[in-house]
Amino acid sequence: MSATIDAKAFNRDCDPILQFLTVDQARGIVADSGEPTLRRRIDELAKLSNKDELSDAEQAEYEGYVRANKFVAILQARVRKLLSGFEG
Repeated sequence: MSATIDAKAFNRDCDPILQFLTVDQARGIVADSGEPTLRRRIDELAKLSNKDELSDAEQAEYEGYVRANKFVAILQARVRKLLSGFEG
């Protein structure tokens, strides 16, 4: 399975679903920066990764977070575009 997200495919599949969001829900998605405890864990794993000191389990955990963060970043970008239609 590829770790790369095809933005065109993502947009085509997700854009119709985004239409169900209220403006307030969309703003909440854009504003969300993650739970502080989780952010600290990701930062900890990133530091260990940079030092090549991750266990196999930590590596798998970190890769999961990286994939999730890519998804969230793309989702937030799509929601920002959706909001620009309401607020622009």
